[in-house]
Amino acid sequence: MTNTAPPSPSLRRDGLWFWVVAASFMVVMAFTTAPAPLWSIFAQHDRFSSLTITIVFAAYAVAVALSLFFAGHLSDWYGRRRMVAGGLALNVIAAVVFVVWPELPGLFAARVLSGLGVGVLTATATAWLAELDAARRQMSSRGRAQAVAAAANLGGLGLGGLVAGVLAQLAGHPLTLPFLALGGATALALLAISVAPETHPSPPAAPRYRPQRVSVPPRSRARFFAAGVGATITFALFGLITSLAPSFLAGMLHQPSHALAGAVSFAMFAAAAIAQTMTGERPPQQLLARAIPALLIGIALLTIAVWLPTPSFGLFLAGDLIAGAGAGLMFKGGIGTVAEISLPEHRAEALAGLYLAAYIGLAGPVIGLGALTQITSAPVSLLVFSGLLVIAIFAAAPTLLGDRGGTPGASAQPQPTS
Repeated sequence: MTNTAPPSPSLRRDGLWFWVVAASFMVVMAFTTAPAPLWSIFAQHDRFSSLTITIVFAAYAVAVALSLFFAGHLSDWYGRRRMVAGGLALNVIAAVVFVVWPELPGLFAARVLSGLGVGVLTATATAWLAELDAARRQMSSRGRAQAVAAAANLGGLGLGGLVAGVLAQLAGHPLTLPFLALGGATALALLAISVAPETHPSPPAAPRYRPQRVSVPPRSRARFFAAGVGATITFALFGLITSLAPSFLAGMLHQPSHALAGAVSFAMFAAAAIAQTMTGERPPQQLLARAIPALLIGIALLTIAVWLPTPSFGLFLAGDLIAGAGAGLMFKGGIGTVAEISLPEHRAEALAGLYLAAYIGLAGPVIGLGALTQITSAPVSLLVFSGLLVIAIFAAAPTLLGDRGGTPGASAQPQPTS
């Protein structure tokens, strides 16, 4: 006879807190991309160049990478709730800094605070979701926590730019209202998280501190580095759209709308999240085999769109969507590759190395693009940027799609991150 007994109150509470943690994760990721459609306004307000925009943008990526390696693993020692609350609190402080200090030093400070908070929070929130889901596993399908974490991560990144752009376009006060709205939502998330159940209590004595390490078997290093190149490419594209796309839209495509700039950012992240969701649990090589042509087509369309005699916003948007889908599959396949080739006891450390490559991609190439725009035209700069990405894709492709032999660990369900 089928068991139709209702879930226990404890299981229902775990299910509720699962969604509270997921919503908090999404809100803080949305806050991190709130500046995306506003950079041109900041530039006019403080009279700084596109190079300065990219450096301010990159400060966030550097802060995330540092936080990830020095504090991303500390929830194993001090508990999930405490570390997630700390990450949320840093982003609430960043929102206050954005509002009260909209000049260049304040932007640097706010972005660094936000990055430090996200580095602490991202892996911790993902682990917390998995543990909350495991508490009610009999009511959950396999992989649900990973799918929700992916949607909260990339969905939040896309949503932040859209919300900020619409508020800036329609409600006025573009340098304060978006940060008040998303900062306020982050503060509410902090209040909710402060009473959420702890799933990983602190041990009686915390181990001696050490930063995260990266450990990959020697025979698998070529695939690891190829996956790292893929992560760098993915986040370089995300960085392009969330830092310089508003300037490209206004200057080359004659589309100055802040809401539209936010929508373009949202579209790329949404395409990435949808592509990841629709491919389910396919093997990494299948994902990468689809990612590579999508990235090449998307990058080509983005570049051609600004080189036409009459630049085409429609073509730019098509490239944005196709490149976004390819980037989502590339990153998911890269994480799956690293999870597959690493030993179980070193898997988190190997993935941390992949995340570092991703955040280098978020910072380095975009700074280079910003510098190029100071010495040559924007179309030429984008052509050089795109050419380097294409070269990197072709360099990594043979290893990413090559023989899978020599994998020491069982494959694991990958989960994207910011």
